[in-house]
Amino acid sequence: MRRVSRIAVAGVATASLAVALSACGGSSTDASSGGSAKGKGIGLAYDIGGKGDQSFNDAAFAGFQKAEKDLKIGGRDIEPQDGESDADKVQRLEQLAKSGYNPVIGVGFVYAPAIKEVAAKYPKITFGIIDDDQDKAANVADMVFHEEEASYLAGVAAAKSTKKDHIGFIGGVDIPLIHKFQAGYVQGAKSVNPKIKIESQYLTQTPQEGGFASPDKGKDAAEGQIDAGADVLYAAAGLSGQGVIQSAAAHKVWAIGVDSDQYKQDALAKYKDYILTSATKDVAGAVFNLAKSVQDGKPATGVVRASLATGGVGLADSNPAFKNNADLQAALKKAEAGIKDGSITVKTS
Repeated sequence: MRRVSRIAVAGVATASLAVALSACGGSSTDASSGGSAKGKGIGLAYDIGGKGDQSFNDAAFAGFQKAEKDLKIGGRDIEPQDGESDADKVQRLEQLAKSGYNPVIGVGFVYAPAIKEVAAKYPKITFGIIDDDQDKAANVADMVFHEEEASYLAGVAAAKSTKKDHIGFIGGVDIPLIHKFQAGYVQGAKSVNPKIKIESQYLTQTPQEGGFASPDKGKDAAEGQIDAGADVLYAAAGLSGQGVIQSAAAHKVWAIGVDSDQYKQDALAKYKDYILTSATKDVAGAVFNLAKSVQDGKPATGVVRASLATGGVGLADSNPAFKNNADLQAALKKAEAGIKDGSITVKTS
């Protein structure tokens, strides 16, 4: 069992998402054969925090569900364990590959070493990894995103929405991937107001310390930034971001979600009036598209990069207060056009 600290409402979502896993069709793969191109369907291994984070992992789960439904294939998804090692991840991926699932996808950069090892053992299986492009193998798809572009737009939205010219950024873990979110956000905000004050904080130095999986840490960080005067908070922190949203709602300030459209997440419904927007990336689409490429007999491999130009990242507009703000929307339209035509180069660090 994962022993992850969650806000109470997240447990409801987790329960509703804990569906029975199907393993329909096909036969298990003989490990000695190196795998088979015709498998049981999609195999998905979750990142830290697991299903029910209303963010990154749940976006991957949405793609998994869509693949099962639209492609009429089987599937199996597996949760992470507390304090696990790379060897544990290797075992999880091998379990999926040996059982005949194809593609096998690791959700998150933490799977990079495991994907590299297991993909070499099963050359006929297509492997995918989200948020990492280190594994250059003929049977690996590196699915990465220009998170900094969506974060730039989030920064513009924050700077246009603050009443105090004071905003905040909360990163889950102090790593280069999350630095991209911060860099884009800061740059976007300063494009609106060069003198804007920006609080910045990382919850932990390593993923193992719970930076992506601890709503209580997110809540504490948000309380500190709100006390300091910030009235718009952007969290790139996975499950920990739920605590940020909870705190923002309690203090009646804006939160900006991440990865999924968090305004529309059932477990966050009671806080949605304070979720201005979310910087989204189409993890669901990446998962689905890889499964479809395998089914079509033309498996995607190499770096598959999503950006504003491809529609792979963006800002959600579910909140009417965001969507109907004409001044804000005009500023975002101008910023998006600049990023797409290259007149704005978004920083990644």
